[in-house]
Amino acid sequence: MTDDVLETSGPLDQLLTQATTGAVRRMFPGGPAVRFLTAAARRPERVATRAGGLVSELGKIAIGASSVAPARGDRRFTDPAWTHNPLLRRVVQSYLAASETIEGLVQDVPMEWADAEQVSFAATNLVAAASPSNNPLLSPVAWKAAIDSGGANMIKGPRNLIQDLATSPRVPSMVDPRAFRVGRDLAATPGSVVLRTAMLEVIQYTPTTGEVREVPLLIVPPTINKYYILDLAPDRSLIEYLVGQGQQVFVISWRNPDSRHSKWGIDAYAQGILDAFDAVTSIAASKKAHVVAACSGGLLACLTAAHRSAIGKSDNLASLSLLVTMIDQSKSGLTTAVMDEDVAARAVAKSRRKGYLDGSSLAEVFAWLRPGDLIWNYWVNNYLEGKKPPKFDILYWNADSTRMPAKLHRDFIDAALTNKLAQPGAISVLGTEVDLKKVTVDSYVVAGSGDHICPWANCYRSGQLLGGKTRFVLSTSGHIAALVNPPGNPKASYQISEDNSLEPEAWREAATTVQGSWWPDYAEWLAERSGESKPAPTELGSAEHAPLGDAPGRYVLDS
Repeated sequence: MTDDVLETSGPLDQLLTQATTGAVRRMFPGGPAVRFLTAAARRPERVATRAGGLVSELGKIAIGASSVAPARGDRRFTDPAWTHNPLLRRVVQSYLAASETIEGLVQDVPMEWADAEQVSFAATNLVAAASPSNNPLLSPVAWKAAIDSGGANMIKGPRNLIQDLATSPRVPSMVDPRAFRVGRDLAATPGSVVLRTAMLEVIQYTPTTGEVREVPLLIVPPTINKYYILDLAPDRSLIEYLVGQGQQVFVISWRNPDSRHSKWGIDAYAQGILDAFDAVTSIAASKKAHVVAACSGGLLACLTAAHRSAIGKSDNLASLSLLVTMIDQSKSGLTTAVMDEDVAARAVAKSRRKGYLDGSSLAEVFAWLRPGDLIWNYWVNNYLEGKKPPKFDILYWNADSTRMPAKLHRDFIDAALTNKLAQPGAISVLGTEVDLKKVTVDSYVVAGSGDHICPWANCYRSGQLLGGKTRFVLSTSGHIAALVNPPGNPKASYQISEDNSLEPEAWREAATTVQGSWWPDYAEWLAERSGESKPAPTELGSAEHAPLGDAPGRYVLDS
């Protein structure tokens, strides 16, 4: 399996409204659909042109004269039977011709941006669902599986389907829940829990070098899903890599909240970050520390840093690194398009009733953003072939979701609704109005060029909101592959520049392209800002913060 499948395998707080919206509403957007049909009726010539083209192409298909063929890389139709069997070839060609007509018509009809996003999403999902590769009566993969297994797939497939429908998120399983063990296969970098509060644990990692840098770093992970996306399998762990570069690494492991914690909002999480930061600087005996934050953790880290700047206490922040973090949320895709006050109010009311937003609801939304890769691919594997999904560490992490307190859910939606995070003074944290321009430390900002959860242009503009010198890195990957980007991948590359005065596309044309992973560049950038080297500590923690247990701690194991 390749990492391009994983562009939707991570958290995005703008999707918090969609996580509380029913699948039918997402697939069949009433108002936008009506406006699309009305706009199409006003342009009959475009509809007629598309329909005429489809009829003409279907005629060619019928007599065997069509050149329509699946795109290179379309894994749905790789079985030779789709090409060599005359009937199946015509079925595929008819499907592809009809799909092109539908998608072209959506593009032809002018609509407001928000309506266009919703109609395009619905059309994409309906086209993907209609693929003949999903049909058990047509799929040669299903028939061959029946022959090879003696019909066992016809028993195992429905059984897998029943199991998946029995529990949320009610989409095909992407990974066997028994495939990995956290603390053994994943989140396995040695360390100790050195702080535990009602909200979080702080893990300090055991040095693997004789000397370490004076200035430690604190990692703030997302608040949906668990921290170990940054400490995945050995040799695929950013935490393990930075420890090996001589950094003193600490990470927050958030508690998986329930209804008892419904009132934890941005203020509570910001205070949690401050408590963790104080523990890190105390243990490392350092006046400063770096903060490295990802996804929604990046939003919280930015707001916390801006709060400290507002009250004149930002001197102890050495730098701020943001990984696939979108502060500027304007026109960032489907979720911005569907978000309005009514949708937001319904989303907030639903999570308030339960006391939290269930992470499995987000998992469903993420899956439908890439239906070909994350729904129908597993439909064929699990249900038509009757197989278990393949073993894959990132998808295991993705399925290991967490809940979000109702107050934090409300706070994030309120901030996103009018893009408050990008507006100075529009949001208050711990009693102070914040302005990100007052965060004047150096920053390292990473985005993925294939990320459509946090589009790279939004991440780029987010870096422009900060007041210090920003080094922007654009990795040629999606949302998660931008994080899990270890050295050694010959296909990896990234663009980099410290000139962020340009518009996004102009920046992309001017930026330097570098082959390989961005991790070594980041390690060097951190080292330049981490003070002198000193002997590595022989014991973790301190007198005030004695070790409470081995990594990965308790909270990451909570379900």
